[in-house]
Amino acid sequence: MTDKAIAIYCFLDDFFKLSAPKEDAHCKLNDAEIATTALLAALFFYGNQGSAMKYMREHHGLKMIDKSGFNRRIHRLEARLIALFHSLGFTLKDLNISSRYIIDSFPVAVCRNCRIPVCKLLKGKAYHGYNEAKKEYFYGFKIQVIVDEDCLPVDYFVLAGSFADVTALQSMTIDLPAGSELYGDKGYTDYEQEDLYAQHEQIYLRIHRKINSHRPDQPWEVFLKNHFRKPIEGAFSQITDLFPRHIHAVTAKGFLLKVFLFLLAYTFDGLTPHAL
Repeated sequence: MTDKAIAIYCFLDDFFKLSAPKEDAHCKLNDAEIATTALLAALFFYGNQGSAMKYMREHHGLKMIDKSGFNRRIHRLEARLIALFHSLGFTLKDLNISSRYIIDSFPVAVCRNCRIPVCKLLKGKAYHGYNEAKKEYFYGFKIQVIVDEDCLPVDYFVLAGSFADVTALQSMTIDLPAGSELYGDKGYTDYEQEDLYAQHEQIYLRIHRKINSHRPDQPWEVFLKNHFRKPIEGAFSQITDLFPRHIHAVTAKGFLLKVFLFLLAYTFDGLTPHAL
């Protein structure tokens, strides 16, 4: 953990120095220390920022601020951390020689179903979704993630839980290099989108076909699609394993920020020390 904390801090410190003006000299913690603590919370403490703050104070000698001030600081860093995530995504795309990518989604519930009527974070039927893998309903968001061949996230998109995967495909902008292949399950079936991306962006959507598809696959295509899509299930398992039983947040924005920190922490964890 210590080596990873130092590697993450060094990377973030260089990034913030290059991308932002000089920080206030009166701050007890600089932006890199705040962001490092938040990522360690997501990576090792199930998102518990208080435990991560205690670790950084006891093992790295940081003069930690109070929890409320820490929360305000990490919210102010949200836009820059998202920019960092996209910068890492662009770099991973450049390094992806195979040009193969996978898209899929996983649900994130904000509360148990029995607590939906008294939920304060979200309101409305738009957040009522169905988890096909577990055959159960949930109340929250669907996180769409595009990963490279090594299952490292290069892009993500958030929708309310009731929206289908094909709606996300129609709503999001797929920014991949020309000649890329994007594999997805049958929930992303949209022939018009496939044709548009192929003609104008040279991005080829390799979507698993339904039984009654008007564009049925040959047996060898079915095999390849299943083979290249399979690793993303393991990646999602590793991401959700970082989650606590319940993600504590006071606002929907804070909830999504914590989900994003889990994604960013997983990306950092997947990068080699040499890459960092």
